Amino acid sequence: MKVIYTDGACTGNPGPGGWAVIVTEDHQIIEKWGGYVRQTTNNRMELRAVIEALQYLYSDEPATIYTDSEYVLKGITAWINRWKSNGWKTADKNPVKNQDLWRVLDRYNNAGIRWIHVAGHRGDLLNEACDRLAKGFIKVNQKLTAQTNSNQPAEPLTKDGSDDNLKPIE
Repeated sequence: MKVIYTDGACTGNPGPGGWAVIVTEDHQIIEKWGGYVRQTTNNRMELRAVIEALQYLYSDEPATIYTDSEYVLKGITAWINRWKSNGWKTADKNPVKNQDLWRVLDRYNNAGIRWIHVAGHRGDLLNEACDRLAKGFIKVNQKLTAQTNSNQPAEPLTKDGSDDNLKPIE
């Protein structure tokens, strides 16, 4: 069974954001990737990361997903059914924030997904790696934007954006 770590990051909130996914199987990293959004929030990046992880899986494939976001964990395990029965309104009768992403997450979630909260920045090796990867996407894209704005040639990117010694994408 696959074990997946996800994370989102934001420089400022709102501000430039990154998200990352690390997939393991049999205690080996088999895939890692992420992305960047120019203007977003941390919660949207956390949601984007878990959506990307679920989209990676086959339909109804079981997996364990680790997230350091209590917002994501509580939202998908405790709040979402009530939101749906209330017409996507909170208990205070306000529209659910990030409803567009919650609807997508709900569509990809399945009964075989085991959701686990991991404390962020507490030494969990793969959670820390995922955090660095998400922040790396922000850093690299900010550098590219600065170079583009100054008419400097852009440096090539790695697939995961996590490396200061940038290598071309294969």
